[in-house]
Amino acid sequence: MKISYQSIGTIFTPFKSVEGMPIQPSGAEGIEGTIEILPEFVEGLKDLDGFSHVILLYHLHRVTSYSLSVVPFLDKVEHGIFATRAPKRPNAIGLSIVSLSAVKGNKLFVKNIDVLDGTPLLDIKPYVPDFDQVQATSTGWFEKNVKRAKTFSSDDRFKDK
Repeated sequence: MKISYQSIGTIFTPFKSVEGMPIQPSGAEGIEGTIEILPEFVEGLKDLDGFSHVILLYHLHRVTSYSLSVVPFLDKVEHGIFATRAPKRPNAIGLSIVSLSAVKGNKLFVKNIDVLDGTPLLDIKPYVPDFDQVQATSTGWFEKNVKRAKTFSSDDRFKDK
């Protein structure tokens, strides 16, 4: 089944290149970005300014192919793509939870953003802890490396060769 989406806006960040970019929002603490929403979607921002955090769903626009097995940033061992957060996914969709500083007109001002500059935005959802925060009892292979995400930066390992 073929599915298509349209961008509702663009994410702007200081990250002009994948290399050196944080790999998760936890590693992007204090990094500010701006999101510009297309005019036809601005009405959908009503009441969003009452939330401290939002979930961003976006198109990983520099990903042009996928791999079902990858060596992710936080490990040296190959894993199935669905057991990682690596970008070379069959559907190039990214997800980040960011701090919402302000909504002004068609612009959202956010912090703790780990997204490449110019990324097309697919959707915004309010982050609601009672809905979105679950107590995980197991985090698989991430358990031994999850704390490293705050200090680990992206490199070129997922570029098409």
